[in-house]
Amino acid sequence: MYAVVKVAGKQFKVKADDVIRVPLLSEEVGHTVEFNQILSTGEGSDITLGTPFVDGAKVSAEVLAHGKDRKIRVFKMKRRKNYRRTFGHRTQFTELKIKAIS
Repeated sequence: MYAVVKVAGKQFKVKADDVIRVPLLSEEVGHTVEFNQILSTGEGSDITLGTPFVDGAKVSAEVLAHGKDRKIRVFKMKRRKNYRRTFGHRTQFTELKIKAIS
C-alpha cells in the first residue's frame, strides 16, 4: 500500500518502511509524527483520491535524524558589466521512517 502525503507544502509518495527526507520539522529525534493530509492512497489498481484529502487516512512516521543537505551554489552574472556574485546555502532536513499507513 502507498500514499501521497503533503508535508510542509511538498508531496511525497510513501510506502511502509520507507525512509524519506522532508523539510525541517520541529519534532524531536525518536518521536512519532502523524500526517493526516493524505492526497491519495492505493494498492495496485485500487486507488482512492481525496478532494483535496482522503477522509480518515493517516500516515505515522518516526523521526530518525535532523541534518543539512549538500551545499547548493548559486552564481549570478551579467555579461559585459563586471557583475558576478556567488553564494550558496545548505537546506535543513528531517529524516523520517514511515511506520504505518491507515
